[in-house]
Amino acid sequence: MNKIKINIVFGITVLLLSCASKLPEIVATTITEKTPHDTDDPAIWINKNNPEASIVFGTDKDEINGGVYAFDLDGKIIKEKSLTNISYPNNVDVAYGFKLNDSTETDLMVFSEREKHQIRLFSVPDMTPLDNGGFKVFEDETNIEMKRPMGVSFYKNPETGAISVFVSRKNGPTKGYLYQYELVSDSLGVKANLLRKVGNFSGQKEIEAIAVDHKAGFVYYSDEGVGIRKYHANPTKGDVEIALFGGEHFKDDIEGIAIAKYQDKGYLIVSNQQAHTFNIFNLETNAFIKELNLGTIETDGCDVTTVSLGSKFPNGLFVSMNDEMNFFFHDLGKLGLND
Repeated sequence: MNKIKINIVFGITVLLLSCASKLPEIVATTITEKTPHDTDDPAIWINKNNPEASIVFGTDKDEINGGVYAFDLDGKIIKEKSLTNISYPNNVDVAYGFKLNDSTETDLMVFSEREKHQIRLFSVPDMTPLDNGGFKVFEDETNIEMKRPMGVSFYKNPETGAISVFVSRKNGPTKGYLYQYELVSDSLGVKANLLRKVGNFSGQKEIEAIAVDHKAGFVYYSDEGVGIRKYHANPTKGDVEIALFGGEHFKDDIEGIAIAKYQDKGYLIVSNQQAHTFNIFNLETNAFIKELNLGTIETDGCDVTTVSLGSKFPNGLFVSMNDEMNFFFHDLGKLGLND
């Protein structure tokens, strides 16, 4: 009888400790409408003329009728800006000020179309295709498993204005896992030219999430079973790995990455997927700062802007995928980064 009582007391104690150790949830400002299939990754396009009319793009994975859905800041789907009938769109990103010719610039959206082994390129916000149906990637690979793109992230060189795209994949070699493609526009249209192959891979799990610090010129990506890897984004700076860090702070998969930059400091926000939380790192030192619970489940992708988007998101916006076919919008000020 005493043994039973001891076990009951022990069980209650463990339960109380586990409840006490759970991080308090920072409740989302907005939860989007649901997509039909399987959400994965978001990207924020800032409408510089009217920030409250900015758009969040989010991928929805399906081999036949996948989509990249456009959401307004109330979380409602904007049907006329959404793309469907896509073969397994994985990740998405946006860039600003791409020169189509000497007199015309446009903002861009790129996303991976995994089952067609290509990336897609559209102008934003008019959603005009610029890729003649898609740019094939990893074309020199003979193993089909190494040709399936996943993560995408733009890099705009602050000195030249040139825009390139980093692309990761479902499987790849231990060296040169990422391919970097430069976007070039001429009288015949836009092309994606291979610049280099870069980046180490541990051989464990896979590499999907990528994020670029354009101003500082660094690219970060999640080697999911090991840590966060950091390289120069500009090929002329070399291919040597600068850092591998953070792995000890994750429960299992290291997933989506977002970079929040303020005037005097910056942060790397990374999904701790199986813990259903996010880890925050100092962008300059790579040091771990804290862990946050934003209420999402099994987050794959995330994105952030420190730009005010009006009355609803006056401190900027953090968007994260939730494993219930939707996305969570948090006013960035609620994350306590700039306190």
